[in-house]
Amino acid sequence: MPSQPTCPPAELDTWVADQRGAIEELEAALWDGGLNEALLAPYQAAFRELEQRVAARGADKRYGFVIVIPVADSPLHLKDCLNSLLQLCELYGYGGRENGRWRKVSVLLADDSGEPAAIEQNRKIAVEFDRQGLTTHYFGLEEQLALMDTLAGQPPTSIVGGHRRDAFHHKGQGMMRNIAYLKLAEMFPGNAAERLLFYTIDADQEFKVKVATPEGGREVFAVNFLYRLDEIFTRTDARILTGKVVGDPPVSPAVMAGNFLEDVIGFLREMGAVEPGAAYCQPGARSGGDAAYHDMADLFGFKQSGDAYRYRCPLPGEPDNAACFASFSQRLNRFFHGEHPTRITWFQYEAALASARPARTIYTGNYVFRPEALSWFIPFAPLRLRMSGPTMGRLLKAEMGDGFVSANVPMLHKRTVEATGQSEFRPGVLDESRAIDLCGEFERQFHGDVMLFSMQHLTALGYPGEALTASEIGETLVAMQGEMREKYRIKQQSILERLTLLNERLHDAAQWWRSRDNSALMNPAHPLRVNCAPELSGAVANFERFADNLARNFGADSPCYARIDDVERRADWRARQAAAITGFQDDRRGWNAALDLLARGRVL
Repeated sequence: MPSQPTCPPAELDTWVADQRGAIEELEAALWDGGLNEALLAPYQAAFRELEQRVAARGADKRYGFVIVIPVADSPLHLKDCLNSLLQLCELYGYGGRENGRWRKVSVLLADDSGEPAAIEQNRKIAVEFDRQGLTTHYFGLEEQLALMDTLAGQPPTSIVGGHRRDAFHHKGQGMMRNIAYLKLAEMFPGNAAERLLFYTIDADQEFKVKVATPEGGREVFAVNFLYRLDEIFTRTDARILTGKVVGDPPVSPAVMAGNFLEDVIGFLREMGAVEPGAAYCQPGARSGGDAAYHDMADLFGFKQSGDAYRYRCPLPGEPDNAACFASFSQRLNRFFHGEHPTRITWFQYEAALASARPARTIYTGNYVFRPEALSWFIPFAPLRLRMSGPTMGRLLKAEMGDGFVSANVPMLHKRTVEATGQSEFRPGVLDESRAIDLCGEFERQFHGDVMLFSMQHLTALGYPGEALTASEIGETLVAMQGEMREKYRIKQQSILERLTLLNERLHDAAQWWRSRDNSALMNPAHPLRVNCAPELSGAVANFERFADNLARNFGADSPCYARIDDVERRADWRARQAAAITGFQDDRRGWNAALDLLARGRVL
């Protein structure tokens, strides 16, 4: 640590400000024309130098962060997430250490696991990172039940759900977050001296960004998240800030099947026009833009691209077409676990502070809020709907206005574990051998869309500030169910047409991957070979499995569509959604009563 210069306080401030200015210049150079990796290490070192100067000056009044991480049966994701946080601290040094512990960073690990082995692993992971100086509070099922007992029925089950004591797990991200927020209120009373921000993320995310380079995607520690978030909350009146994600999309396969199918057909069309042993022509870096992965991006005001996106083959060197055919086939069925192998979201640089602007969608896996914003819980959580973040965002926008902002601080999102190609835990997705069943997630997605666009209409009528009649709410839900079902029908028809084309191309006997005599292609000495590609046996079967699973979940006889067409199920969903919307203000009163009770408990 540099010795503190013997000079007046104003000059100490200048000493720190000079280093901040040097960092801004270095950041501009780092991203000039794309990521300049040669400058990344000096950029990180410049922040560590800044931290030393801040420590030498003394009186560090910047925000501390409590990172809230709900996790359910996903210890591999959790360990990667915490490891990335620890590396972020070490690379950038935010807040510095005191007695071997990071002064301004701690973790609340909210365990919603059901498997005893996963619970034990999560406990050990918490201990492991705590020992490394990252203060980690384990908030397990027993601790959660104890907290609920102290609240004696507040908040209501319409916020935290009603669960048997012997099955107090797999509550879902919304209810688990709400219970974790109550724990925050207990841990950090309103009169706490330290300035704090609460930062809630998902366990399958990391404190990195994914950047497109000519050589392929790179995952790098190129954003000093904590420093930039402190800067925004210090220099603006933001009360709640949301980031986004890069890497895997944050949405369900239920609303990505159409455009991915287009990309798969495009891949087969491309493969049909080339020799299997010729070098694969890698695509250039292409940004998918906002919601490029979403079949109905137009609903959110984004322009949809009609052309197919090409696959970037990750094999080393200059792989040939046969090798990349096999490589792509191996990634196809990861799609059903949330990957999108062709429409990856890449990080696009924009200075974080300058990027802060009013928001309308919250990413529940990446948002930050001041302690006074604990008054906002995840609304309608017991419905366990997809799109809960956009729905919450519409409410925040209606009530908070410019106090609710978004900024360019996206986290790296990884849906699957590389070793298995599957999510560790994914409610609503059943994977049994070759058959994948998306119906649970599909139904939650459809009614989540209904809820989101109903909320958009209701907030335009003054909700939640103005009480609406039961008929206004009910009529809105009925109309939106009909409107969304028609949009889903159009998308299904498109999928059916494209699925027919996929099968025709895949099973065309004239294509080299269907040739009876393609065994010669497996010979490294074959004149068409460039590299030793993996055997094609099994690759076509992977494509067939993908097509079968698409037909099972989105085809004419799909049980998923049967669920959303079932009259009784639709009526039940509509009744529960109407009750949740009508009872929202009562829920807020119950939530505030719980916060008050916890505050009194701290005083006592």
